Amino acid sequence: MPRSLSASALSEALGDSAHKDRERDLSRREADVQAMERSLERRAAELSAKEGRMEQEGIEKSLAAARQEVQQQQARQQARDKRAKDVMLRLVVKEAKQERALCAAKVGQDSVRIGRVVYERQGMTVRELWDEGTAYGDLRRRQEDLSFEKEELDRDKKAFSKRKAHANASNSQAGVGGAMQPPPVPSDEIAEQEEIYRLRDKKLKEKEKALAEEKEKLEREKYVLIREMKRLQDQQRSSYKDFRTLNDRYVLLQLLGKGGFSEVYKAFDLVEMQDVACKIHELNSQWSEEKKSNYMRHATREYEIQKKLSHQRIVRLIDVFEVSKDGFCTVLEYCDGGDLEHVLKNQKTVAEREARSIIMQVFAGLRYLNDQKQKIIHYDLKPANILFHNGEVKISDFGLSKIMEDEQDTELTSQGAGTYWYLPPECFEIGHSPPKISSKVDVWSAGIIFFQMLFGFKPFGHGMSQEKMLMEQTITKSTQSVPFPEGKDAPKVSDRAKDFCRRCLAYHQWERPDVLSVFQDPYLRQSGRFASSSNTGSH
Repeated sequence: MPRSLSASALSEALGDSAHKDRERDLSRREADVQAMERSLERRAAELSAKEGRMEQEGIEKSLAAARQEVQQQQARQQARDKRAKDVMLRLVVKEAKQERALCAAKVGQDSVRIGRVVYERQGMTVRELWDEGTAYGDLRRRQEDLSFEKEELDRDKKAFSKRKAHANASNSQAGVGGAMQPPPVPSDEIAEQEEIYRLRDKKLKEKEKALAEEKEKLEREKYVLIREMKRLQDQQRSSYKDFRTLNDRYVLLQLLGKGGFSEVYKAFDLVEMQDVACKIHELNSQWSEEKKSNYMRHATREYEIQKKLSHQRIVRLIDVFEVSKDGFCTVLEYCDGGDLEHVLKNQKTVAEREARSIIMQVFAGLRYLNDQKQKIIHYDLKPANILFHNGEVKISDFGLSKIMEDEQDTELTSQGAGTYWYLPPECFEIGHSPPKISSKVDVWSAGIIFFQMLFGFKPFGHGMSQEKMLMEQTITKSTQSVPFPEGKDAPKVSDRAKDFCRRCLAYHQWERPDVLSVFQDPYLRQSGRFASSSNTGSH
């Protein structure tokens, strides 16, 4: 049967077909499984993305809530800080107002006792006169009483001398022309009466000395009063008098002093909660641009130099900022003890041991200035620029300072500036080129200050104006060794202190030691008791 298949062939054919069907079925199932896996993966990815989005949204919500909480906390803290700042502002202003009122009341009381400035017009000019108070009137009356007592004693002594001259004459002896002689003095009464006159004379001299000391004290009080009157007048005229807050931080309290174009206020730092000094520099809008530029160059020199300095003997610069288009403010460390000029005006002299301590601290600050990479000459050392804080010395005012370009010395390009009583001879030299100066300028200035503390006056030009000093060449003619006062009324000062003065005030620069040498001077390095000994022998 050629057209029919055998059973085995049919079976084989059917088996192949079934096998192929199974393979196809398996392939379809595998494809379905793969499709299902892909579907599951897609769903898993979708679920994961959804969960991720939900988690991300939750995180973002949490972060947003946290940020909001932080912002709310910051806002609450800022509000608390502002309230605290406002409260502190009110407190310090209230205290400052009370202090101003007390100062004004004290000036009023002192004006009655000591006196006041009055003005008298003479033609087109107005003169300042001092109207003396009750203390001066009382002192004058006591001086007049003393003069009367001295005259009375002189009359008694003269009358007694005449009687004593005739002590050995006879009671019956007649004078020339028949006039009777004064009654004679018994010899046993002469010694007694002379002792009485000596005691009366001694008491009058004691009274005279006491009145002189009282007058001197009254003159010092007069200086303090005039200074305080001027400060109050300047404060009243100041455009910053109404407790203004600068830079949203520094509230101005009391005017400390006024210079040519700057005012220094005691202020309170509302951020650091401490007292500071605000020095406000303002240009005159009527000035030429050149004059403004010159002043700004002078004024900025101070903070340009001072901002680089950090030493316990240097007044620290804290901040600098603009206050107007024509002004800026430098914020400085506040010194609570006033300045040396005020001390000397108030008590005239300083005991040697204390004076030595002050000048030691001054030279510690000067040494620091000379240890800089570019040495600094202060150039304007004077009692007004030596401040006290917590009993320690601070050097201030670097407006005239010089930065030394050369290791040894530098040219003085600002002759005429400075305070003449404290400048050395080389600063007044005249020639074709500017004179050369070094740190020895500050040594001379410190020597003058030390002398003034010890003896109560400046060794050169005391009582003279700067114009007269310049005209008479007072400093350039001071070629002799510094003169020291003599006599029983002169202050007690050791020979070691006088020798130290002589070294600092050597006329020629090459003979004068530099700052670093003076800092190591034996007089400053020895113990206080030995250094301030009044022994006049050699050491």
